[in-house]
Amino acid sequence: MNKLTAAFKNGKAFIPFVTCGDPDLETTKKIIIEMEKNGADLIELGIPFSDPTAEGPVIQAANVRALSKGTTTDKVFDMVKGLRKQVQVPLVFMTYANVVYGYGTERFIKKCKEVGIDGLILPEVPFEEKEEFASVCRDHGLTFVSLIAPTSEDRISTIARNAEGFVYCVSSLGVTGTRDKITSDVDSMVKKVKEANSEIPCAVGFGIATPEQGRQMASVSDGVIVGSAIVKIVEKYKKDSPEYVGRFVKEMKDAIRRL
Repeated sequence: MNKLTAAFKNGKAFIPFVTCGDPDLETTKKIIIEMEKNGADLIELGIPFSDPTAEGPVIQAANVRALSKGTTTDKVFDMVKGLRKQVQVPLVFMTYANVVYGYGTERFIKKCKEVGIDGLILPEVPFEEKEEFASVCRDHGLTFVSLIAPTSEDRISTIARNAEGFVYCVSSLGVTGTRDKITSDVDSMVKKVKEANSEIPCAVGFGIATPEQGRQMASVSDGVIVGSAIVKIVEKYKKDSPEYVGRFVKEMKDAIRRL
């Protein structure tokens, strides 16, 4: 079984996100360890980039902070390599095509495999252009994760049929960020995915900030992804944030565990 798909086999999956290097890479490492310890099933790692078009102000600011501290792609690779001695859950990079291009696509994906990364998410790459990256990922045993959005409509079935690992269901239009209320019809999106590919898990992200919202979204999907709410905790507590992030992950996992 695909390693990312396997993350969903024990019930609803909780997938937290962290921006690498905010406030520094040593703290990021501790945060990831706490995430796993408190029930994360799969963890998304953001490689900071100067123009993260899919991100709202919270994660954009985290990118700026990480870059200002001298975080580079190579330093993130080194951190992951060290982490793999302690962390067993699947790890997925969420970054941008320009980061991959800048490093060299083949070189970047080969390095991902060498350090223990299991998958790649490039939120701005449309389905029609994904093969440029997905084919290289397949060559090196990495999973390229596809996204669907409320605007995907007629393309949802095609995306689902060709999906690997899991499908990232974007719950809200626009950029990332916490929201008071999630208004899109996530239930309908997930049903379309399942009709096209009953084997592929669906995880919902963008806007989920509270255990209540997490539970609501997990009730109509296979798991939830939370980013901005965690990045806010890191921004507030900085080097002390691992403990607080761990606590938040536990609350979210507990909220969806009972479904």
